[in-house]
Amino acid sequence: MIVLTERLKLRPFRQSDLDAYAAMCADEEVMRHIGSGGAVARDVAWRHLAMFCGQWALLGHGTWALESREDGRLVGRAGFLEPEGWPGCELSWLLAREFWGRSLAYEACRAAIEVGRSELGRDELISLIRPDNTRSVALALRLGAMLDREIDFLGSTAAVYRHAPPA
Repeated sequence: MIVLTERLKLRPFRQSDLDAYAAMCADEEVMRHIGSGGAVARDVAWRHLAMFCGQWALLGHGTWALESREDGRLVGRAGFLEPEGWPGCELSWLLAREFWGRSLAYEACRAAIEVGRSELGRDELISLIRPDNTRSVALALRLGAMLDREIDFLGSTAAVYRHAPPA
């Protein structure tokens, strides 16, 4: 499934995204609040891609690669994570550091929410955010999410932000 926004193409991941995605995953600052925290190696980044692709095949929804419509570069990822054992269908996002501060994550997540609810049956959405990740907390709030609770998640505390279901 491909979704177009003003500046982005949300599309399936492909093998040719590995170099750019692995570079994002190798950046300590980008990965500081993701998963258990900290950069991951190229082989782990590849497994991320495999999970993103596999979730589409298994569940019919998943995470999109975010491609710049201007120059075709991989900007990041956004969409839904719901692997076995997850506390709900998570709206998640990750951008390469050079693309921070441009509202691209907001643009991608708004599109993901709209398509998720209208076409993929994803009404109940959460975002799992480390409490000190102020940028992601601000984005979740801007998207209309509300703090629901805190949980132990992958070895540390994560705040669960619940995205309001459609009225």
